[in-house]
Amino acid sequence: MSGKTTHKPEYDEQAMKYCLLGATNVQLAEMFGVAVSTIDKWIKDIPTFSGAVKEGREAADARVAHSLYHRACGYSHPEDKILSTPNGIEIIPTTKHYPPDATSMIFWLKNRQRANWRDKIDTELTGKDGGPIQGNWTVEFVNATPESKP
Repeated sequence: MSGKTTHKPEYDEQAMKYCLLGATNVQLAEMFGVAVSTIDKWIKDIPTFSGAVKEGREAADARVAHSLYHRACGYSHPEDKILSTPNGIEIIPTTKHYPPDATSMIFWLKNRQRANWRDKIDTELTGKDGGPIQGNWTVEFVNATPESKP
């Protein structure tokens, strides 16, 4: 790496933690008080900084993907129901159920199975035996005067 840099070693951990929150290069630049091009250069030239940014972003993406997957499939988790009774507070262990979520399913499938789950449908039309489409059409002139008709 040549030239002077304003990068400091402690920026690596800060960048990793901020990327865990979803920070973009623009947001990293604002946090460190540098231009976006400087962040791009640090990512290109400083392996520890680049690794920290990548680690934070991959961990955040994995966590979101995990949550999206569970929403798409449905899930359950233990939950305590807290009741106020004449005898005091009563805690009843229960299981909270979340049914599969159609929107999450669609989002997942459109991104993971694009060929099978896309909105765009390609349709090809052909004529008889795969040849060109042929037809007979009549053109009618509406509100035409006798002079304007061919």
